[in-house]
Amino acid sequence: MDKSTFTFTDLEHWLDQHRVTEIECLVPDLTGVARGKILPREKFTEDRGMRLPEAVVGLGVTGNFPDEGPYYDVIHPTDRDMHLRPDPSSVRIVPWASDPTAQVIHDCFDRDGKLVPFAPRSVLRRVCDLFAAEGWTPIVAPELEFYLIERNSDPNTPLKPPRGRSGRAETSRQAYSIDAVNEFDPLFEDIYSYCEKMELNVDTLIHEVGAGQMEINFFHDEPLGLADEVFFFKRIIRETALRHEMYATFMAKPMAGEPGSAMHIHQSVVDRASGRNIFSKADGSPSQEFLWYIGGLQKYTPAAMALFAPYVNSYRRLARSTAAPINIQWGTDNRTVGIRSPLALPNARRIENRVIGADANPYVALAATLACGYLGIRNRIEPTPECEGDAYLGDHQLPRSLGEALALLGDEKDLREVLGHEFITVYSEVKALEHDEFMKVISPWEREHLLLHV
Repeated sequence: MDKSTFTFTDLEHWLDQHRVTEIECLVPDLTGVARGKILPREKFTEDRGMRLPEAVVGLGVTGNFPDEGPYYDVIHPTDRDMHLRPDPSSVRIVPWASDPTAQVIHDCFDRDGKLVPFAPRSVLRRVCDLFAAEGWTPIVAPELEFYLIERNSDPNTPLKPPRGRSGRAETSRQAYSIDAVNEFDPLFEDIYSYCEKMELNVDTLIHEVGAGQMEINFFHDEPLGLADEVFFFKRIIRETALRHEMYATFMAKPMAGEPGSAMHIHQSVVDRASGRNIFSKADGSPSQEFLWYIGGLQKYTPAAMALFAPYVNSYRRLARSTAAPINIQWGTDNRTVGIRSPLALPNARRIENRVIGADANPYVALAATLACGYLGIRNRIEPTPECEGDAYLGDHQLPRSLGEALALLGDEKDLREVLGHEFITVYSEVKALEHDEFMKVISPWEREHLLLHV
């Protein structure tokens, strides 16, 4: 069922049709965690929304927020309420609930009825509006990697792949192995069943390079709806894994010696009036807009890395010859570069951003990568010459740590303009807090090598 034009009346009919008795009222925070309330159907219908403190969408991954600083120039120090309104198009059934339950994503508004500018969904809407003002619609298709891991309740113990139906865990690389995927058939049958019930447009399932590492591809569509689907999909994967006595993680680098997990995002731009992919000329050759879009990704990706790689762990993934990029070179059908142009027909010409980690908030990541490309077209930024060889032989061009990435983001005025001053301020302050909290932790490596040797 196409819900893209759902009104509140349509939403009520849908809830009646599915005999829904409870509603999970959700809002994605900066991390991508589902915050909100669970309401009885009658209360949801009566209120058509809810109120939550502003800071709920401005929390760090530890659940903390800054004590002082520029954060409170944006988020009011009196901890006032946001007014959350349901987006009828986002309604989905909760397939694992015992009673008929729906989940609906909400948008955040202030007391004057304006979108809260630092909420992740608001930021993506803001960027899409910039494309719409040019008469364009961005089209995206995420590829999301994740690991299945053995249950582990002790954070000090290294993670391990889970046992499949053979009773054995993977001990070798099984890239694209059908048999390795079949080890977890019962799990994936439930995943596909849940996706079907939630009307998620998932496409291909493959086994990736790492032990227990999988990838799901999504069909291409407009950004906001696909960000919602990735948000819902992460809930499905975690819930299904728990029901099969294992964990699923979207952590960028969960296991030493194994590749990291990415969220590759394919992106193109369609002219609304003609329906034409603006990345191709009439004769089928690459357009100037295609090259400018690449130029924008090259120029602004280093400053956007705190949005693409949001945690200290994220930077462990970006290492030479590990199926993750170390620079912003671009190339055709070249998986060693950060910006790849897959082989495609002219009407499907697109750009794949391979820098983004699976740990990134899908709303933030989509907003940021589209912002980079938009700025490239707006400012007519020419790309560097195409890389036709192994980009791993080149120099690192991306920040190597969250601290370095945050410094670059703070200095970048164009991204601040496009994504919004309020969002960049709140996001940067929260990430700086997370970095400070991490720096208080002493790692096993430090105890092993420094304790008695320095």
